[in-house]
Amino acid sequence: GASGETVALASGVKQSNLMDPSFQAYRTSYQSISNDTETKVQNNVELFDTDGAYDNSTNYRFTVPSGKAGKYLIGAGNTIDNVTDQKWVITRVRKNGSNLKSVIQMSSGGYPLSAELTFIDDASEGDYYESWVKHQDGSTSDLRTEYTNYFWMTRIGT
Repeated sequence: GASGETVALASGVKQSNLMDPSFQAYRTSYQSISNDTETKVQNNVELFDTDGAYDNSTNYRFTVPSGKAGKYLIGAGNTIDNVTDQKWVITRVRKNGSNLKSVIQMSSGGYPLSAELTFIDDASEGDYYESWVKHQDGSTSDLRTEYTNYFWMTRIGT
């Protein structure tokens, strides 16, 4: 509004809840991914991590902090090197060790192939989330970091 004007928030809206907690992580070097094997993506660099809730060195997971339950917007994307025609890549987000959401992409021939997903989940304190990837290229291939490679979450509501 105009200078000096007070803006009232809707009843029950807590301005401090927006975007807190949130993080985004990615890799700085290729990760070798065996054929047809579910593999946790070791996103080792944090672009940001408001609450220090993402583990970027051991478990590569985000754990919902105490008092921060709510609805989270979640995104993950991974690229596998030069996937053979008609072979696929899957990106998954796991919650507490179980598959939560997945996306599959089919190759149209010999190029790096990205699989990306974005969704909302209702998270409780202590829930943990991880990014996983799987491909069926026929042999071990690299997770490419100069293309799509990210994992992020941000709380959007309680």
